[in-house]
Amino acid sequence: MAGTIAAQPTIMKASGKDLLHDLDLTGDELVYLLDLARAVKQAPGEYASALAGKSIALLFEKPSLRTKLTFELAIRQLGGSSVFVEGPIGVREPLQDVARNLDRWVNGIVARVFSQATVEALAYWSSVPVINALTDLYHPCQALADVETIAERFGGLEKRKLAFVGDGNNVAHSLMLTSLRLGMDFSIGCPEGYNPNPDIVAQAEGLAAVSGATLAITHDPSAAVAGAHAVYTDVWASMGQEAEAHQRKRAFRDYQVNQALFAEARPDAIFMHCLPARRGEEVTDEVMEHARSAIFDQAENRLHAQKALLMMMLS
Repeated sequence: MAGTIAAQPTIMKASGKDLLHDLDLTGDELVYLLDLARAVKQAPGEYASALAGKSIALLFEKPSLRTKLTFELAIRQLGGSSVFVEGPIGVREPLQDVARNLDRWVNGIVARVFSQATVEALAYWSSVPVINALTDLYHPCQALADVETIAERFGGLEKRKLAFVGDGNNVAHSLMLTSLRLGMDFSIGCPEGYNPNPDIVAQAEGLAAVSGATLAITHDPSAAVAGAHAVYTDVWASMGQEAEAHQRKRAFRDYQVNQALFAEARPDAIFMHCLPARRGEEVTDEVMEHARSAIFDQAENRLHAQKALLMMMLS
């Protein structure tokens, strides 16, 4: 007797066409995505045909290890296929032409680009979903994997505290928006002149008022990490900021996550970094290799969170 093919689980479709920034997912969709990521991680075979027949273009202006490989593997393990294009978008030919060529060939676009304006223009000109895989303002896919990691470690997110030490950059923006929506307290310790974007902070304050979580922005790294369940940092000079590297080293020298600073968090706190890291600058080897370092759990969870996101956007 011929075997039967297992039914594909029903997936909640995201209400918006695109994921250009963290708030493009509703609060209910965000919670559902994290539950789905957990289910996919536990039973990946049940979702092996979720993107069968779907093709996704990966447009990358920036080099990548984790983002490229986790998206490629996620698409393949869900039964879809991907094509990868590396290089500047909208230089050889206008961006609006690139977008309208792609939407004749593929079912979705994943873009890792320098400017938020680029991903927004791709979405404007394309009829297929566009996913922000990193811009100068946001890194929503990273934040999804990170809150998944914190939930795994602490059995939930509400009333947990995430502390970010360093530049108020794209990763900090997405972590701030995502954690506050989920009822997590968020603090950032950054040098003067390197605060998060004030418009994004205003959005975050509104989210905190709704969830009851607290938002703290300080120039004192010790105050930022006090009582934290997770201590997070990122490179001091991101791609595209190489000319500022020397100036930033001076500005951030007191914001290194070393053993002394990490010890000011809770005794069960985990260390987090989106990677790649510059060991000896924003973080010491001792903390990177600490028994409570969760950096590779975060990297693994990029795969599962992005599977959940792809299914919600494209299935």
